[in-house]
Amino acid sequence: MRIDLHTHSTASDGTDTPAELVRNAKAAGLDVVALTDHDTTRGHAEAMKAVPEGLTLVTGAELSCRLNGTGLHLLAYLFDADDPALLAERELVRDDRVPRARAMVGKLQELGVDIEWERVARIAGDGSIGRPHIAEALVELGVVPTVSDAFTEDWLANGGRAYADKHELDPFEAIRLVKAAGGVTVFAHPLAVKRGEVVPEEAIADLAQAGLDGIEADHMDHDPATRARLKGLAAELGLLATGSSDYHGSRKTCSLGEYTTDPEVYGEIIRRATGAFPVPGAGGVPA
Repeated sequence: MRIDLHTHSTASDGTDTPAELVRNAKAAGLDVVALTDHDTTRGHAEAMKAVPEGLTLVTGAELSCRLNGTGLHLLAYLFDADDPALLAERELVRDDRVPRARAMVGKLQELGVDIEWERVARIAGDGSIGRPHIAEALVELGVVPTVSDAFTEDWLANGGRAYADKHELDPFEAIRLVKAAGGVTVFAHPLAVKRGEVVPEEAIADLAQAGLDGIEADHMDHDPATRARLKGLAAELGLLATGSSDYHGSRKTCSLGEYTTDPEVYGEIIRRATGAFPVPGAGGVPA
């Protein structure tokens, strides 16, 4: 089985619609794909209708969190999307995205970048607006050559010159809320230092004690030594170790299934989840 547990669609900052994403996942030879848009489940219904035969969809979200001033992301799988407490927190994060993006555009303008809000809004479309949309605008303007090059201290990285904070969950509270909604939590790309400051390993141990289920070890932003260290840390802490592409369509260079999760780990995620079930493909809606 080939299992990719971290992807994004146009419901947040990917370039594939949810329906396109599941069809592309099947074409890429995946057996299981998780849709984990940022702080939203808005793409789930479309993806569920379009799942092709032979592919299983895992519903989820990537939750924006902050611990002692450092941003981190939690992948939440198979939770009850209508759970009122978790839904309320996701809406707070989502509602703060537009003011935050406007603030970053303003900072870029102060830095001399000829960027307008309308350009960023056009790129985001109906998606949950975020830094990748601003990064794409910087690419269009010739400020940086690629989206990844915008995520530096010069521009949009955590603490960068054009960075702005937004409402983010306390990760301990996020774990509690996801568990209460029947879901499973995995710390996304925990040691992706190229994205900016990361939380110390001691904090990962604290999160594990609080009920964190796993850490994403195999990821494009982890070099081989880091991947090995994270797998060792997962073993030390009794955590699941996952692998994922973090696919964003054409917005990033990674491809679906670039990194995958062991079937036994996937089986354990399903076993622990009580809020929702994976959705087996039944042919999907015709393209």
